[in-house]
Formats: sequence, C-alpha cells, structure tokens
Amino acid sequence: MAVTAFQQKVYDALQRVPKGQVTTYKYLAHAIGSKAYRAIGTAMKVNPFAPEVPCHRVVANDGSIGGFMGHKTGETIDKKIQMLADEGVIVKNRKVVNFEKIVWKGD
Repeated sequence: MAVTAFQQKVYDALQRVPKGQVTTYKYLAHAIGSKAYRAIGTAMKVNPFAPEVPCHRVVANDGSIGGFMGHKTGETIDKKIQMLADEGVIVKNRKVVNFEKIVWKGD
C-alpha cells in the first residue's frame, strides 16, 4: 500500500512518542502543523507499519481508548489495552490512568 506524504508525516511524528506515554489525534495533528484530526485517525486505521509505528499509543482527547485498527469494541480494543499495559500505561474503565501526566504533546 502506498503511503501519502501526509500519512508519512503522521507516522514520523508518532514514532517520537515514547513507550509508556500516549498522545492524542489532536496533538499528533499539531505536531505536524495540521488541524486534520480526523485524517490522523484515518492514518492510524491504515497504518501499514504497526507496531513499529505505534498507533496503539494514540487515544482520544479525554484519555479514553478510542478505536484501534478500525474497531471500537471487542478483542481488538483489548489488544490495544494490553499493548499499552505492556509499556506501563495503566487503563481502567477504558481510560488512561494519569492521562495528563503521561500525554505526549509534541516536541
């Protein structure tokens, strides 16, 4: 699958999010100088480089898990939560614990 220039910018920015932290669609957009938050979500959905490009670290603005690989419920979301847990990110009731302390806002 061909990756667009926009998607590549998103993936490059996402690779700067450290293990043990999360970011949001909004912060990723700002990191690349864009306001196309929905397009960030689309880039996550079609990410051909996962998990090297860690789309599991992208959550909603309020710290809730949001979607993963085009799904919003079920085993796929459980997989995202487990991937985050493996990196030390605690999720309770589908929300990141201590979200404000571990959110990456860009560099």
